[in-house]
Amino acid sequence: MQLSADSNAMCESFFGTLEAELLDREHFDTHEQARRRIFWYLESWYNLRRLHSSLRYRSPLEFEQLHAQTQTSSHRGLPTDGQRHGRERRPAARPWTTRCLTLNGG
Repeated sequence: MQLSADSNAMCESFFGTLEAELLDREHFDTHEQARRRIFWYLESWYNLRRLHSSLRYRSPLEFEQLHAQTQTSSHRGLPTDGQRHGRERRPAARPWTTRCLTLNGG
């Protein structure tokens, strides 16, 4: 599978950030030390607290909290994300109700 230019740019950006913010600043005596520190960086800093430009300089945690606050619920208490809008709100045509009745002896 070949990555698109955008995917490759995102990967390069991430690894550049990892190198600049962690790997260039610390020395690891063992592979296990490096593994544990990288795990901490990803799970405790990068994915939770670090400000991301793609999220308007918010942390992923803050972004998710703001997103959750703006979500509304339907009258049944279900999230309204992904609801169809406009013409698409009508249910999709069902083949058993739209078939020509004169076919197949109907």
